[in-house]
Formats: sequence, structure tokens, C-alpha cells
Amino acid sequence: MAWPKWRHTLNESKRLAIKAVDEYNLSNGHYADFIGPMVRAWLYLLQAEFQRDKVDHRHHTDNGDLVFINGAPKLWEVGQCVKHRFPAPNDPVRINLELFILLRNKVEHRYERALKEVAGGRAHALVINFEQHLTTVFGPEHSLAHLLRFPLFVESITSPDKQPTLAGTRASRAARTMLSRFDSNIDDSVLDDNRYDFRVRLIPTTSSKMTADAAYDFVNLEHVSDEERAILVGAGRAGKVITKVKSVPVAAKGTMLPKAIVAAVQKRVPYEFNYAIHTRMWKHFKLHPARWQPPEGGPTVEKYCFPVEPTKSYVYTAAWVDKIVREIGTAEKFEAFFGHPPKKGKVTQIDAARAGRQSAETAAPVEHEVS
Repeated sequence: MAWPKWRHTLNESKRLAIKAVDEYNLSNGHYADFIGPMVRAWLYLLQAEFQRDKVDHRHHTDNGDLVFINGAPKLWEVGQCVKHRFPAPNDPVRINLELFILLRNKVEHRYERALKEVAGGRAHALVINFEQHLTTVFGPEHSLAHLLRFPLFVESITSPDKQPTLAGTRASRAARTMLSRFDSNIDDSVLDDNRYDFRVRLIPTTSSKMTADAAYDFVNLEHVSDEERAILVGAGRAGKVITKVKSVPVAAKGTMLPKAIVAAVQKRVPYEFNYAIHTRMWKHFKLHPARWQPPEGGPTVEKYCFPVEPTKSYVYTAAWVDKIVREIGTAEKFEAFFGHPPKKGKVTQIDAARAGRQSAETAAPVEHEVS
């Protein structure tokens, strides 16, 4: 008995997902060759679901007539498929997909490595979401878990203090700027959701290995306490590998002084961010009193700020960095917030084509259905 059309579409979706992950894991692979096939894998996955469930995903005119291209009905583009399947605007799976649809049309060769580094957790989420949707909709017998290998970048462990080149610094800042623009419009709940950004901390263990121990032990954030979850989320935002040898009590551990806050924000915005701007921000949101108020520093916003009694000062959390980027992460938001434009920094913008010029080579690809 011949397979139904949706089964052929599903098989092509699975083939593209495997191809994309193989390209991602190659030491000399191109990031664009991961993004393109992975987005198309999602397109065919959703098309297979629509075909099986008889959802009409063809374009129609205002009169209800079908739209044809080269004699075949024009189908929904991947963005329209995603919005139909995930109608909630704040759905982490949808937002993750929308990011990579954007990157597919904008990524340039000289920024590929930088994007791969700064968007790694989002790429992992893109693949994991695909596997979860695949098995949920079509059953566990279609799982690709045995073929989709989890990558480990040794450089982040062995060379944490490696100094980047000038070109690498520019590319990294351009990539971070692009992602910060995208993230600045996303709610906190989505930013901290593993379906949008899947981040993993590696902690070497020193205890004797048990028979049942696995190479990796994943912790589900839904199964931990609020305090433990806050610690894990904070570690995820820091984006570092934890190499634990010995733990000792440290006051205000994991918090930052104003200098560190300014430096952290500066890496994520496309303009000059300084102490004066930071001061205006914490005063606006009333994170803490202007001067120390005895005995414990006065009222503070604990999510973003903590008082330090021995030094009579205040320290800030990683969540405060995220808050600043969301509020004024782009030049437009900065001007709306302060009433004047920011001082421009030297930031290279990521753009797939020069302004005013779009050729057939830079145009967004046309989506087709698997025949």
C-alpha cells in the first residue's frame, strides 16, 4: 500500500533536520547551512501535519480563488504556517522559529561564527522543539533522538580567556546587537523558557561514579523549587561553564557592581552606554535609595538589586541587565524612554544586502511543498 502524501512530506522534513544538525556539528560547517535546512524541516513538518489533518494551507484571492505559481497552488510560507500552528504571540516555540526565519534571510558569511556562538542555546531549542513536536504529533516511532547529537564546544572550557581578534570582536558585537534587538521585545517568561533558549551548565562531578550515572544529567526547571530555579536561570543568563572545585560562602554572590553592569549592557546595545545612563535607569525604576539608609539600606527591588551592609552600597543582578536591554535595547526605545537619541557607538549592523539593493540572490527563498 502506497504511503499518503503527508508521509512523504514528513520523511523529507526528518531528512532535512538530520542534514541541518550534521552541518551544525561539523568543525568547519557553515551556520547558514544549518539555519536554512532546519527552517525548511519545520516548514515540511507543519505541512505534513496540515496534509494529514486536511487543513487548507493554500493561498486564496479575496474572491476565494486559488493562487497558482507555475501551475501549482501557492502554499503558505513558513511564517504563516508557524502563526497558524502556534497562534499565541508569546508562544516560546513560535518566537524561537520567528528568530531563525529572520536569521535565515539576514545571516552573512563573516558573521556566521559569531551568530553560532551567541545564539547557540536558541539553535538547540530549535532542534529540541522540532523533535518534541515531531513525536507529539506523529508518535514516538518517528523520533530522531538517536540521530540528533548534542554538541559540546571544547573551546569554551579550555580557552575561556582567549582574546578575540578585532574582526571577531566586531562580528560578535554585531551578532549580539541583532539578538538584543529581537530579545528587547520579548517577555521575561519567554526569555527564561528553554523552548526559546535552551542553555546548559556543565558541572564536573568529583564523587565516585555510580552504575546508573549518565554522561549528562538534565534538570527539569519545572521540578525544582523557586529558589533553585532562580539560581539556575541566573546561571543560564551568565552564559558560562561552571567548573566547581570547592564552594565557600560569599556575600552577594552572583551580583554585579555598577561597572560590571555598564560593561554587560554595553555588549548588548548598539550605542554608548555609561554610568550616567545607568544611574538614570535605576533612579527611574527606584531600585534603591539615592543614599544608604540605616540599618539595612532601605527599600530595594530584590529582583534587580541587593544592599550590602559592610560597604554601605548596592549591587545588581543579571536580571537588571536584561531589564535595561528590554527597556532601551534599541536606539528607538532609548529615544522613546529618555526623549533624545543615544550617542552612537561603532557597531557594524548585520544586513544581508546593501540599502536600496536587493537582487535575486538575496531575496527570501520561495517555499514549496514536497511532491
